Amino acid sequence: MLTDPIAALATPPGRAALAVVRLSGDGAFEVAKKVIVGFRAKPPRTARLAAFLAVDGTPIDRGLYLSFPGPASYTGEDMVELTCHGGVLTAARLLAALQAAGARPAAPGEFTRRAVLNGKMDLVQAEGVADLVDATAQIQARRALHQLEGGLSCRLTALREQLLGLLASLSYEVDFPEEDDGPIERSALVGELDTLLAAVERLLASAPIGERIREGALVVFAGRPNAGKSSLFNALLGSERALVTELPGTTRDTIEASVDLEGWPVRLADTAGLWEAPDRLDQLGIAVSRRYLDAADLVLLCVEVGLELEPDEMRILEHHPSFLVRTKVDLAGSRGQGIGVSILTGEGLDELKRRLVDRLFADGSGGYPDLEPMLTRERHLVALDRARDALREARPHLVQNGDAVLAAHHVRVAVSALDELVGVVDTDEVFERVFRRFCVGK
Repeated sequence: MLTDPIAALATPPGRAALAVVRLSGDGAFEVAKKVIVGFRAKPPRTARLAAFLAVDGTPIDRGLYLSFPGPASYTGEDMVELTCHGGVLTAARLLAALQAAGARPAAPGEFTRRAVLNGKMDLVQAEGVADLVDATAQIQARRALHQLEGGLSCRLTALREQLLGLLASLSYEVDFPEEDDGPIERSALVGELDTLLAAVERLLASAPIGERIREGALVVFAGRPNAGKSSLFNALLGSERALVTELPGTTRDTIEASVDLEGWPVRLADTAGLWEAPDRLDQLGIAVSRRYLDAADLVLLCVEVGLELEPDEMRILEHHPSFLVRTKVDLAGSRGQGIGVSILTGEGLDELKRRLVDRLFADGSGGYPDLEPMLTRERHLVALDRARDALREARPHLVQNGDAVLAAHHVRVAVSALDELVGVVDTDEVFERVFRRFCVGK
């Protein structure tokens, strides 16, 4: 376990009012004494004004520092946070002074990684930290904070405890088959396993919406040239991001932008018009458009009001999750099927936004998931898939006269999958995958 002192800038570099530098690890207070004039670790969590000096005594700045003796700190180690004036030079000099005094530069996510290793949080909560930092929409921030506070971890921990209880029952039957109380009724064990399987299935069912919330749902605009795709894209985005002209084929490459739509995260992608293009460049753009269609969470098929659907457009509606949007409804009275919108008058835009949010984020009951625990990452999905498969394989061995040893083996595999998910098992490859995208100072 890494315990040596580390230091890093915890705020973005560049011109700012203040900058915060973090220092953590065994010997952090000794390092701080070499840089902070009159450093005192007690009383903890008390802001003090002091001069910051380089190791050779050269003045750097005058600022605040707070000490956090372990284990009552973010990392669980002795920790110091120094606040200096912002800007590139001052923070860099302070960081260099701490490194000259004995600290080394922190790796990405190393502060949070140490918090996990020291039992301050589990791996799922650590991912909530990263998601909270990256959040751009209200629902993302709420869900990340709920995960950081242990919402999903509590559900997984309870599930793990129930699995361990089932495993204990099976182990008792294997180790003490002749006890007076007799073996536990197999029907009771099957019922317990089925309850656990249903809980795993409910968590797995949350993955599609959970991933959309964390990554942003991908909404792709498709249709023939000059169908009003780019105008609708700009209207939903709230800015003139895509070029709009009366000439067909203006958009040749896909333009992607993120938007907070009614508080929900959505990625909008404006694609090249679908048509039989003779030009090689147009053909490349259309090929990209079709790849986006295959990846879309929802396709907005834009067709000008009054026009009949072409075969290619019919195939999009049949083979992709999609809405038919009738554009330019201000030009005609009859709009036919689909959601009618006008960029000129704003007609239909609010209804389209509501329909988008309902289609992308509503759960099976017609409501919206708020603080219900859900899976948000591929890593979660893979681990729960392993647990579900293991429990399914255990079930045939729980019937009357089944092999309790094999049943116990499969249940143990399910427990192991949950252990890896929350970080009970310190698997270096898993930790590396989780923390490599963190900020250095986090």
